[in-house]
Amino acid sequence: MMKFLFSLFMMIPLCFFADFWFNQLVWLLLSFIFLLSFVSLNFFSYLSFDLGMDLLSYVLILLSFWICSLMLMASEKIYLKNNWFKFFLFVVLILMISLYLTFGSVNFFVFYVFFEVSLIPTLILIVGWGYQPERLQAGVYLLFYTLLASLPMMISLFFCYNYFSTLHYYLLFDGLGGLVVYLLVNFVFFIKIPMFFVHLWLPKAHVEAPVSGSMILAGIMLKMGGYGMLRLMIMFVTLGMSINFFFVSLSLVGGFFVSLICLRQSDMKSLIAYSSVSHMGLVLSGIMTLNYWGFAGSLAMMVAHGLCSSGLFCLANISYERLLSRSLYLNKGLINIMPSLSLVWFLLISSNMAAPPSLNLLGEIMLINSVVGFSFLNMGFLMLISFFSAAYSLFLYSFSQHGSYYSGCYSFFSCSVREYLVLILHWLPLNILFLSGDLMSLWI
Repeated sequence: MMKFLFSLFMMIPLCFFADFWFNQLVWLLLSFIFLLSFVSLNFFSYLSFDLGMDLLSYVLILLSFWICSLMLMASEKIYLKNNWFKFFLFVVLILMISLYLTFGSVNFFVFYVFFEVSLIPTLILIVGWGYQPERLQAGVYLLFYTLLASLPMMISLFFCYNYFSTLHYYLLFDGLGGLVVYLLVNFVFFIKIPMFFVHLWLPKAHVEAPVSGSMILAGIMLKMGGYGMLRLMIMFVTLGMSINFFFVSLSLVGGFFVSLICLRQSDMKSLIAYSSVSHMGLVLSGIMTLNYWGFAGSLAMMVAHGLCSSGLFCLANISYERLLSRSLYLNKGLINIMPSLSLVWFLLISSNMAAPPSLNLLGEIMLINSVVGFSFLNMGFLMLISFFSAAYSLFLYSFSQHGSYYSGCYSFFSCSVREYLVLILHWLPLNILFLSGDLMSLWI
């Protein structure tokens, strides 16, 4: 674990003294080297300095490496316009270090510290390289939603230490406190996932963020909420059996309402952001069922959503860079201009609506099993969520690709190899990973 941490720290001089594309190459190399440290176990290995990995940590750290390397590849405009690109590389590196320590720590307190630290680079990305003046408001939303719930979590953390006399994950057990402690520990995760009712910061942050900010938010930051709950739910098994039904119901009803909201969005980024809330609501309800299917399915769905949603934000940005608008009223008829890109739109949107052979389908099957097993009454809202998920995905595809293209668009530059590479590096892992779907269930 420490060797990768040192290699990340050794990249700090590269940010300021090496070429932008050399940094990109080093990121991809690090991703592949980390891939070789494969962990397929449900107990911690590579233990050193309060860091360690089981399969859950390994998968999410690998996803972080992958998304960060693709973020640089997608952000060529920052380099071409010389828009503080060295500082940008440094911010992405600090973000990766904080994510590595968040997912790689085996200690609740270390997790909490770096969970909060990762907010700062994300805020700098949104406020520093966002497109509209409203990015300041989006940054404040992001910061205060998370900080509001994080102080109570710190207080509950000390309570946990007093109760267990340790904060190491593998020494925690069931039987902690009542409803108040449950809410104090988990509310920050509800906000981060985000749960319906505390999700309003997410569309705001996504719409105002640059493409790199949207990719890291969709790909990794939402997963930190799910990761924290998967790790800490062991403390609330008995209590959870009596109150988790409330959060399962809220997530499913919320997922349905958010799907309806998606159907009337005119902003492409906003539509993709709201679809994230719907998908992560399903993940939250899966975790809350506290059964094997739910835990395995939530991990599969988190990885699938990270790759799929990040790829869709890349696509929305490719259209934005050409038409200078994210509106579906202007982004029309793109199949006439860039037919090969329409194929990628189709592939990623079909994955988003859980069509085979994507990992989304595997995750959704597991989660549907889990939630229906929890209560048969959940079937109705699951059907509605699945149906409307297909409806807003087809709405996004048909509106952006078909029809007559915008008459004010007099010139148009076609896609570069770099852009196709970014997209294919999102889509390929997403549709190949289902072959190793058994691994998703090994960490429990």
